[in-house]
Amino acid sequence: MALKRGLSSVGVHRNRSSGSRFPIVILVLFSVLAPLVFFVRRGLYISDQNGVQSDYTKQNVDWRERLALQSIRNLFTKEVIDVVTTSTADLGPLSLDSFRKGNLSASWKVIGVETSVEDDATSQSNQKAADLKQEMSQIKEGRLLDDDHSSDTPAKTIRRQLRDNRRAKRAAELVQQDNEAILKLENAAIERSKAVDSAVLGKYNIWRKEIENDNPDSTVRLMRDQIIMAQVYVSIAKMKNKLDLQQELLIRLKESQRAVGESTVDADLPHSAPEKIKTMGQVLSKAREQLYDCKFVIGKLRAMLQTSEEQVRSLKKQSTFLSQLAAKTIPNAIHCLSMRLTIEYYLLPIEKRKFPRSENLENPNLYHYALFSDNVLAASVVVNSTIMNAKDPSKHVFHLVTDKLNFGAMNMWFLLNPPGKATIHVENVDEFKWLNSSYCPVLRQLESAAMKEYYFKADNPTKSASSNLKYRNPKYLSMLNHLRFYLPQVYPKLDKILFLDDDIVVQKDLTGLWSVDLHGKVNGAVETCGESFHRFDKYLNFSNPHISRNFDPNACGWAYGMNMFDLKEWKKRDITGIYHKWQNMNEDRTLWKLGTLPPGLITFYGLTHPLEKSWHVLGLGYNPSVDKKEIEHAAVVHYNGNMKPWLELAMTKYRSYWTKYIKYDHPYLRSCNLSE
Repeated sequence: MALKRGLSSVGVHRNRSSGSRFPIVILVLFSVLAPLVFFVRRGLYISDQNGVQSDYTKQNVDWRERLALQSIRNLFTKEVIDVVTTSTADLGPLSLDSFRKGNLSASWKVIGVETSVEDDATSQSNQKAADLKQEMSQIKEGRLLDDDHSSDTPAKTIRRQLRDNRRAKRAAELVQQDNEAILKLENAAIERSKAVDSAVLGKYNIWRKEIENDNPDSTVRLMRDQIIMAQVYVSIAKMKNKLDLQQELLIRLKESQRAVGESTVDADLPHSAPEKIKTMGQVLSKAREQLYDCKFVIGKLRAMLQTSEEQVRSLKKQSTFLSQLAAKTIPNAIHCLSMRLTIEYYLLPIEKRKFPRSENLENPNLYHYALFSDNVLAASVVVNSTIMNAKDPSKHVFHLVTDKLNFGAMNMWFLLNPPGKATIHVENVDEFKWLNSSYCPVLRQLESAAMKEYYFKADNPTKSASSNLKYRNPKYLSMLNHLRFYLPQVYPKLDKILFLDDDIVVQKDLTGLWSVDLHGKVNGAVETCGESFHRFDKYLNFSNPHISRNFDPNACGWAYGMNMFDLKEWKKRDITGIYHKWQNMNEDRTLWKLGTLPPGLITFYGLTHPLEKSWHVLGLGYNPSVDKKEIEHAAVVHYNGNMKPWLELAMTKYRSYWTKYIKYDHPYLRSCNLSE
């Protein structure tokens, strides 16, 4: 019973246990299947939503593309749009993404290509780039045939042409930029080379930078400034009775003056100069503390400035006088030459003193020159330079006139040194008996008491300090200078004559001057006026009514030195009579100062034909900036001014044009120590 009850209890227990397991299984199934169903349904919903959204996005993009395309069509022509369409047809819409490794400098990403085929697209793009590069190289080498493009569409042809044009334009721009850069570098190098001082290069090592003072006279200027201030304080110390300080300043002042001396650069100063500067600085500081008064210092400096200006004016006058004195003196060597030649000439027998070919002297068909000079060496240069540059020297005739002092020397020189096949004749102005005071106004005026006082009395109170030193030159008193107004009287059988000064050099054949048409004028000359220089008002006194009524103050001046004179027209118009009229009116020198150019401007007023400037270049005797090209292209160069080429004060840069026509190895020149 008990066993039965136990078995029955076990059976009941098994039934109960099997009944309790079923709900658990159901619970487990629901816990697993419910999430699975949820996620599956969620995925299906999302997929549906994505489909709907993609359709909306696609519609939106299509709408945007249509709007952009409409705007582009309004902006560009159909040809341009075709080119853009063709350029993007192969790879589809392109967008700049990032820099990638490859043949191109920047990679382009194809939109819409799957990630799985990205590498294939990249390799295809690189292959196309390589093909394009090879094609370009073939184009550059000229190996691409016209048949290769036979299948191209018109859009591709236009694109290729545009690309070629851009490439050619860019290449031209690069070449031009390179040329401009090279030109700039060359110009900069030239400017730097001009700035280099050859003397410095020769003095210092060009591989080592020298440390030099930019102002080589800075110490000298400092010491001179100290001297000036010391002089100011000496004066103030005396006024304020500071005798001890005055004495100390005087001592230091003398020391500094002795140290500076005639020094112009720091290298000329003595070794004690720095100590002098220091000592003087200490004394000046002491004087400033005790004596400085702005009013007194300004007054003293103003007085010193006025004194300095007076000294400068005085030195300028002295310099003018000395330069004029030097200009009218004959160097000892040339005087020696003249004396030696004169002695030799008068030792010659009379029959040996004659020049050959005297029959040419009155032949109007030859080229005649008039040269009036008392300088043997200068006259020889004029004759030699003319003959050496003449095409046919045998047709040239030289008429020389000198004074009795140089008559023998002039003859002897050309007897010893005949001018080749040319004809030459020398005359003495003092033997022209018709040229006397009763006929010539200048000679009559020179005999007047007023003229003698003006020229020869040194204590004349009416003379100003600067006093026309230029016009007191003896050449203005010499009839050789005024003889140019009497050419028809001196050479009555000639039709034309070329007048030359003795300070000129001939560089070309002058026979062309005889064929110049003077258009009925008497004088052919080169004009010298610039914008306001060398016009009539520079030479004539237009405050005088005789001058102001008859002449234009702005009329252009011209130069003596090389003048072609038509002697037939001269006689017809009585030029010498016009000269006499105005010379008589100027006896008191109120119309012009002495000289021959002012009366020449008056006499030939309206009767002068201007020649080309290349015939006659002036200024080599006073102007240091005459253009070298003008000098070299000139037929005649003129040393007008005080710096004559035979004087020591001549400008070195111009002297060689004159000296090359002198044979300095000539025994007479060597005996008188004449050298270049």
